[in-house]
Amino acid sequence: MTAPSARRRDAARTRALLLDAARRRFARDGYSSATLRDIAEDAGVNVALIARYFESKEGLFEASLTAAVDELRRETGDVPLAEVHLVIADQAARIGPEGAPSQLALLLRTSGDERADEIRRGVLRASAERLAAAAHSAPGARTGDDETLLRAQMVLAASLGIVLLRSVGGMEPLQSADRDALAGPLRDLVAALLPSGPGH
Repeated sequence: MTAPSARRRDAARTRALLLDAARRRFARDGYSSATLRDIAEDAGVNVALIARYFESKEGLFEASLTAAVDELRRETGDVPLAEVHLVIADQAARIGPEGAPSQLALLLRTSGDERADEIRRGVLRASAERLAAAAHSAPGARTGDDETLLRAQMVLAASLGIVLLRSVGGMEPLQSADRDALAGPLRDLVAALLPSGPGH
């Protein structure tokens, strides 16, 4: 008979495999096109286990989004404004038509489930607010709260646009640009939209 601790480890491993497979499928194929059977097959487990651990496709999408958000928060943390372009470049460089999807790619996907989509919208709002806070605390920053938030949202929108275009493919040189190639233009973009220092 399997010990309870071994069963818990197996359950945790199965759940993690399903989450990883689901995040990849949802980011690459979108919510509607991703099937539970494909996700289970990618994870190498029985499709019935999805209902056991996540109840439904909506529950799996919500869990995938929450996991992606937690990972994104761990990676970004309290990034100073001078390093924001590097974080965006790191995320964007990970994605391509055949590449591993990034957390940003998953944030572009809607589910049709209001709870899951509200989480997605909340994450995007919070991301823009953190970026605005970084800009607001930068030395010499003089923009007002509303203007700073608007500018931060525009940086976020441009970042998601880069991710979207890279995931679609076929746009060179954007498609094949690596992290270093992306970092320079992104630095200029962030500096233009969220200027800091004397004279701004």
